[in-house]
Amino acid sequence: MGQSLRTLKGVGEKTEKLFWKVGIYDTDDLLHYYPRNYDEYETPVDIAELKEGTVQAVSAAVCSGVYVNSVKGRQIISVNIADQSGKFPVVWFNLPYLKKTLRKGSWFVFRGRIVRKQGKLEMEHPEIFTPSAYEEILHHLQPIYGLTAGLSNKTVVKMITQLLESVPMQSEYLPEEFRERYELADINYALRTIHFPPNKEELLVSRKRLVFDEFFLFILSVRKMKEKTEETPNCFPVRETWLTEEIIERLPYSLTGAQLNAWHEIERDLAGRRMMSRLVQGDVGSGKTILAFLAMCLVADNGYQAALMAPTEVLARQHYEGFQKLMEEQNLSFPTVLLTGSDTAREKRLAYAKIASGEALVIIGTHALIQEKVEYANLALVITDEQHRFGVKQREALTTRGNPPNVLVMSATPIPRTLAIILYGDLDISVIDELPARRLPIKNCVVNTSYRPKAYSFIERQVREGRQAYVICPMVEESEGMEAENVLDYTEKLRENLSSDIRIEYLHGKMKAKEKNVVMEAFAQGAIQVLVSTTVVEVGVNVPNATVMMVENAERFGLAQLHQLRGRVGRGEYQSYCIFIQGNQEQVSKRLEILNKSNDGFYIAGEDLKLRGPGDLFGIRQSGDMEFKIGDIYNDSATLTKASEAADEILALDPELDLEQHRFLKERMGSYGQSEAENISL
Repeated sequence: MGQSLRTLKGVGEKTEKLFWKVGIYDTDDLLHYYPRNYDEYETPVDIAELKEGTVQAVSAAVCSGVYVNSVKGRQIISVNIADQSGKFPVVWFNLPYLKKTLRKGSWFVFRGRIVRKQGKLEMEHPEIFTPSAYEEILHHLQPIYGLTAGLSNKTVVKMITQLLESVPMQSEYLPEEFRERYELADINYALRTIHFPPNKEELLVSRKRLVFDEFFLFILSVRKMKEKTEETPNCFPVRETWLTEEIIERLPYSLTGAQLNAWHEIERDLAGRRMMSRLVQGDVGSGKTILAFLAMCLVADNGYQAALMAPTEVLARQHYEGFQKLMEEQNLSFPTVLLTGSDTAREKRLAYAKIASGEALVIIGTHALIQEKVEYANLALVITDEQHRFGVKQREALTTRGNPPNVLVMSATPIPRTLAIILYGDLDISVIDELPARRLPIKNCVVNTSYRPKAYSFIERQVREGRQAYVICPMVEESEGMEAENVLDYTEKLRENLSSDIRIEYLHGKMKAKEKNVVMEAFAQGAIQVLVSTTVVEVGVNVPNATVMMVENAERFGLAQLHQLRGRVGRGEYQSYCIFIQGNQEQVSKRLEILNKSNDGFYIAGEDLKLRGPGDLFGIRQSGDMEFKIGDIYNDSATLTKASEAADEILALDPELDLEQHRFLKERMGSYGQSEAENISL
């Protein structure tokens, strides 16, 4: 465990709370708060060589007075600069003190993004350096950290610098044999260099060690969890009944062979002697939900409780309504409750009472299901999606008087099987690799921005036919120096381009949960025809009437994420379409071509793996994958495999890590198990 952040000079209550917002609670968290990117200060160029859309430095003199304007409450400072190749305008926002600095004739290095405004190029909001100060940082890599409002990159850099000067050397916990075999750097060198790398070569060396460590410690934790699971008896063994066979017979469609295989594995586990820990991995639309419902029916028919936990209230409500509909169609009546964070105090009290007494046999909800106030009578099964994957603590929170429930995890992230076996090593894996025959394949196209007018016309035609559409943007609002579409401005743009009788609304992660629920409910019920959103919609929302998914700046998203987004359409009886708009004008990337050719998530994941390599340091991170701090299961798949080999080798030699040579590793595992593993395993 690290020390309090208050031990750092300059961290008071206010700054400490800002660090908490980004998940930094002590000095150990800060030490492992790795940069999300790096900025390289390159040699200044002549003004004549400045190019639109790039961040460049220029060494020039101020050649005009300072102009100050106010536009929409924002103060704009502008000045002209010049070198031997020409003149150039430079602007800043809300920095009035610059008037004193920017004296005519003074010479600086200006570094900022080159943008085009009203047909002319200008440098926007640049940093200013004296030539000697810029010389000192020339070619250095400057860390860029994830931030929150009020917390500046400068503050994080300052605190990490202070910490690195004072923190004692860490004991090397990785056996020398592995460091030599896999060519891994010393841990202290790696921790210092990842924050302040002298060059790209040393950055890659330090990153390689930290990625290996992250995977290695995680896999060790997963293997230990597997041991616990294998030793835990099934406290709620079910007797197999004819009920589930009858439900399958009466369904208005036939289950695929892959669904039936997965169901028989679940059924066998639930009736078995040891506690079930199973992952059902299936592509979007492969029919995982019906398997969850069947498992809940089997458990309830045995008189036990089953809980299904969804990542959002909208999805929890959809599951609740879907289960009620199934019971109605099948003439069943298992008492079912819905429990979410936005329920009133009275609704929660009633739900708690029904759960505690055992009256409620099926409980569907959000993370509210694992709140301390919820007491279960005889909880035999917990079904979650991968976003709510359980660590040990969460399993303990759900135990019924000391008896842990069976666990079923549903995953729509099509990770290649070789990686899934490593990452989900504590779970048995069932794969649904067939799509139901009744699904129409989605039609895809990859286009550039010139296609937008046609796309708008197409969306309007679909709405006129009674259908709905999603439009995805990478950003919530306009950001300085970021050339990408944003939800707020795009919503206005669509309202101008589509007919006024089409209701267009937006959705993004910064909205309050209640606001998001209202919008999603309205879209699910058809009251909103076009929804402009960030990737917040990728999590399992089911709107069968939505037939168009248009993704702006598609090149900015990971393949797995784009495939998940595409899975929001094609869920009903109508032909569906996915339009990937590439924001920059370069040739269509290989990644988008893979999506254009195939709707098979497992094929896409495999091809994505081929395109990536361990040297792809700043590759697009996949959303929906396990969120490691620095490792990426696609970019670093080779390192993941090596870490798995090393973990297996150590545990075969020393299962409890009791040997003297593993003393420091056992200490590191002790602190790791309380923090990182829990975060990743949720």
